[in-house]
Amino acid sequence: MKARDIMTADPTCVSTSDTAEHVAHAMQDKDCGSLPVVDAAGKIVGVVTDRDLAIRGIAQGLGPDTAVAKLMTLFPYSCAPDDDVQAVEKIMAERKVRRVPVVDENERCVGIIAQADLARAATQKATVTDREVAVVVERISSPGAPTNRPSPPSGVDPNAATLLITHDLSGI
Repeated sequence: MKARDIMTADPTCVSTSDTAEHVAHAMQDKDCGSLPVVDAAGKIVGVVTDRDLAIRGIAQGLGPDTAVAKLMTLFPYSCAPDDDVQAVEKIMAERKVRRVPVVDENERCVGIIAQADLARAATQKATVTDREVAVVVERISSPGAPTNRPSPPSGVDPNAATLLITHDLSGI
């Protein structure tokens, strides 16, 4: 089974200049807890989660007008539509992430896979097993830092008001 078979296609995306309030409303409207962050060309540059809004925003005293660029997680792990679902499970388990953006050959976000998508695939008696889903959830939820988190390229300030990418990120 491939990522494209279980992903939510064409997810709502936000930009680095959108506000925390805009993101919160989009999450409410779409009943989701994570949104891909894309640049003007639609290339993924990060993700913002409801946890980011709470921990990096509210807990730090930032207001609803705070730009997504100050709240998002840069350089998210992603997969391609034709990647095997087992590769997505491995990303989730090893990197301790609950959602994985699906990007095309131009790094444009074409979908997203959440834990719930894996669970749905398992209930449909697909090639994803209940055991695989259980292992992924257990590993994501276990304490400890994710393994092998890439470092941002030099010159990237995750707290900048705007995000300017000057490096080729295709290898990340």
